[in-house]
Amino acid sequence: MLPNPAQLLRNRFQQFHQRTGGRHWFPQVPLAILLGLGGFWLLQSELGRRWQHILDLLLSGGKGLHPASLPPILIGLGMLIMAVGLLLRSRLAWAMALALAAAGAVSLGYSDHPHAHLLLGYFILMLALLVSAWRQFDRTSVTASTLFALTSVVMLLVYATFGTFYLGSEFHPKVTDLVTALYFAMVTMSTVGYGDITPQTPEAKLFAISIIILGVAVFATSLTAVIAPLVTRSLQRIVSRKDKRMQRENHFVVIGNTPLALNTLRELIRRGHPVTLLMRVEPESGVPEDTDKVIGEPSDADVLRRAGADKAQAVLAMLPDDSENAFVVLAVRELAGKARTVAAVNDAHHLARVKLVQPDVVIAPQILGGELAAMLLTGEEVTADFVMRRMFQQRGGGDDKLAPKPAP
Repeated sequence: MLPNPAQLLRNRFQQFHQRTGGRHWFPQVPLAILLGLGGFWLLQSELGRRWQHILDLLLSGGKGLHPASLPPILIGLGMLIMAVGLLLRSRLAWAMALALAAAGAVSLGYSDHPHAHLLLGYFILMLALLVSAWRQFDRTSVTASTLFALTSVVMLLVYATFGTFYLGSEFHPKVTDLVTALYFAMVTMSTVGYGDITPQTPEAKLFAISIIILGVAVFATSLTAVIAPLVTRSLQRIVSRKDKRMQRENHFVVIGNTPLALNTLRELIRRGHPVTLLMRVEPESGVPEDTDKVIGEPSDADVLRRAGADKAQAVLAMLPDDSENAFVVLAVRELAGKARTVAAVNDAHHLARVKLVQPDVVIAPQILGGELAAMLLTGEEVTADFVMRRMFQQRGGGDDKLAPKPAP
């Protein structure tokens, strides 16, 4: 039976992803480019050639500038800024980008621009892509948090300043220039409230209330967004220093969070062997308590040394990507330690390529499972010797402690 076109397309994409090192740039780079282009397109569609005229109006005090021009400007500029945060795979930047794309789509729903529907479709597509990639944005970044804080404060300041300016006749005394409007905005946002300028109408009072609420919320969230990554990094450094004091020698290093890796980890622990689990990200569940863990890039030599791979009995590369398992084997060999290398192979097409890096043992449980299923269904005899030879493919000969011998 031939594979369907969707499966072929998925296989081609996976091959392209592996060959181009997609884990280093996908999906954050394409999404950042799309978000930046969306912000630029929004600014261009709303401002066009009027940007210089609007800039002159802002510099001359804002008189004559229509309030409806402000939301697209703020959303477009926010998208350009948050595109930088997406490059850092920041969860905060992803959430901000999602909110800006949604706000842009809503603002375009009320726009009379001739290309508004085309741009609206672009933002809806961007929302779908951002939602589908939410698992990839799992990092806390001081840079992205700072961008978020600055963007939020600037947007609130623009909203409060120009809102006060356009409602200037409803204050006592009247606000007739942007400097006075900026002064009232800062005093109200900071909840100082000197009382020298007061709202007189219900609209102006509600506007002042909105500035106070938004000011407290923005300053609180911005402060939290900037401090949280700093605290997280400090805790990680403390944990890292604790890890370095641990004795990791003559142990097993299991790399990956696949079912094969986690089951191997549990069985080694159950048999009383010291094991260190190395993963790229902190696991949410499935890992036994009190497991010795190291978080980092599996093929990084410094991370492998931190896990004690140069002093281990064996290093078991059990990542879902066969090429990454091969890179781990090469990295372990560069450490020039005594550890033996075990590489898991998930795809039969990659078996010969993985063998080229010469791991001590190649484990192919998924390949074996397919063969066993076919043999059982066709009535072929399954022997223990066949299972051992297919399951464990060793480099060289002789006794091997890692691969059990079949019972006679």
